Amino acid sequence: MASDELAQKLQRRLLLEESSPGPAVGGEGEPAAAAGGGPAEEEEKEDRSVLLASADSELGAKLSRRQDINEGTAQPRQAKVFNPYTEFKEFSRRQIKDMERMFRLYDSGKDGYIDLMELKLMMEKLGAPQTHLGLKNMIKEVDEDFDGKLSFREFLLIFHKAAAGELEEDSGLMTLAKLSEIDVSTEGVKGAKNFFEAKVQALSSASKFEAEIKAEQDERKREEEEKKHRRAAFRELKSAFSQ
Repeated sequence: MASDELAQKLQRRLLLEESSPGPAVGGEGEPAAAAGGGPAEEEEKEDRSVLLASADSELGAKLSRRQDINEGTAQPRQAKVFNPYTEFKEFSRRQIKDMERMFRLYDSGKDGYIDLMELKLMMEKLGAPQTHLGLKNMIKEVDEDFDGKLSFREFLLIFHKAAAGELEEDSGLMTLAKLSEIDVSTEGVKGAKNFFEAKVQALSSASKFEAEIKAEQDERKREEEEKKHRRAAFRELKSAFSQ
């Protein structure tokens, strides 16, 4: 990471220096007189000097920070941890889990992203195939880091923008959100008939999540109890046949 970046900087500096023309040599080994370089040549030299100075400054800052980190006088930057439940508070845990299941379903590469070809397959499966340009525009509309693919956070942004009315009605992203099976009405948001009739609401996430977590825990307990009963019944049936 940091070492790779430094290597790239050094390589760029080397290429810039190698591209600088050396002094022409005359017949007796003496430098030849300048052949009257015009303003274009002078401007090129100035641009090269600016690039070299910029590379020196940036590389020096990187090396200085790396040294400070190694000496303990500076802390490495921590990557921000994405928490969908706190960032997208308008959605319930169940809705976000449904979105996550849909995301993983079409993330065929299992790399945590939906790329152009995976998005193409998704739209075809949803019955709304898009052109190549249409797919690129869909990604571009929520692609915050400009990497040409959708992260899970960017995927959630589709539904966030749809619920907030920030998408064009005939856009590819709106079509995706409409054709998904994620429906706010199943969560009982003021009797909304479907996802797009529900408005984004400021919910008390703490109490809401506590209730949902408790419901999930109760559901797991119920499933475990059912498994125990089935195992006990099987053992009784097995012992009856073995007698």
